[in-house]
Amino acid sequence: MSELHLSEIFATGYKQYCARYGETSGNTKIAHAITACRTEQLGGHLYQCPSCNDQVTLYNSCSNRHCPRCQTLARREWVQARENELLPVPYFHVVFTIPSELNPFALRNKKAFYSLLFRSVNETMQELGATSRFLGASIGFIAVLHTWGQNLIDHPHIHCIVPAGGLSRDGKKWIPCKNQFLFPFKVMKKLFSSKILAYLKEALNDETITLNGALNEYAINKQNLSALLKRLYKTKWVIFAKQPFASPLRVIQYLGNYTHRITIAESRLVQYNQTTVTFRYKDYSEDGKQKVMTLDTTEFLRRFLLFMLPSGFMRIRHYGFLSNRTRKKNRITCESIFKSMKKRESRGKSTQVKIPWHKRIEEQTGVNPLLCKVCGNAVLVVIKELLPLSKKDQVNYVISQYATVFLN
Repeated sequence: MSELHLSEIFATGYKQYCARYGETSGNTKIAHAITACRTEQLGGHLYQCPSCNDQVTLYNSCSNRHCPRCQTLARREWVQARENELLPVPYFHVVFTIPSELNPFALRNKKAFYSLLFRSVNETMQELGATSRFLGASIGFIAVLHTWGQNLIDHPHIHCIVPAGGLSRDGKKWIPCKNQFLFPFKVMKKLFSSKILAYLKEALNDETITLNGALNEYAINKQNLSALLKRLYKTKWVIFAKQPFASPLRVIQYLGNYTHRITIAESRLVQYNQTTVTFRYKDYSEDGKQKVMTLDTTEFLRRFLLFMLPSGFMRIRHYGFLSNRTRKKNRITCESIFKSMKKRESRGKSTQVKIPWHKRIEEQTGVNPLLCKVCGNAVLVVIKELLPLSKKDQVNYVISQYATVFLN
């Protein structure tokens, strides 16, 4: 069975999706990017083997962060860039989730709600870290936002990778973590839930978060909204934490699984027959049991596009002494504290050299993607640049693709 790609589903199903649910510029941009990725729409290069003269056409990638075919290399590069920042200490993995009652607020106010979610997580971690009876230090961590579950149902949560300790207030020594699971669960839950609900109330009052769509019932009846908020204070909030990772290398491997993950990996797609999409998922209510789900194509696309982030919204963030503003300085400080840590030269943006895509892939996989697959004796060389299609031609190209599918 040939491998399935999301581009096939978008090429034949997005028109029907728009007819049923309407079209937005953001969704259309994503649909066009995924459909055009590695096709003649985006142009490319014609390569030829200098040994056997075999020719190969390689088309450009779309580089859209929601495209599954563009995330593998981006993930490897990001993880590789983080290697120099690893400290010779254990690391925790902590996951902050919200009650399902808040999911509609998040989906209809993505930028505002996800921003207050990040803010609440950061303040919770920093305040507990600064408290002497828990740690009494300035901590740092990487936070990654995920907004979906394996079954493509909304499930906003933030993964945090946290060094087990922090810098002292004077920045001269490292204070190791006292608790087996970073901070006590009950304390984390209480502080986190209080912050989320307090900031949600503020956002509702100043209308940063609006009550539209399915939330309109709360705009009509404010008593229902007050009752919901009171109930959420008593709801059992879930915070998950693992014991420390065995090694910094394991941290890097784990980060690679989460940083550039999209809603569904193409490897999970099982079957597509123009009208339905079948995919695999883990049912965590049954200890991660593997199951299969089949959805109407338009419903599948609705769920997929439901979790697209607002333009420019950063889903990977660095906090505390790992923040972008102070990371370089604090890394040098940590290197001086941990004498066993191998000294590395600081490399600013001005000293970084752009490495060709095929060299990056070879460094990370050990395989040169330009090695001739016919003779295996030479590396392919560019003999011609293929320009992208004009916007008018791209529209005609997509229309012809739709027509070909329907006629067949």
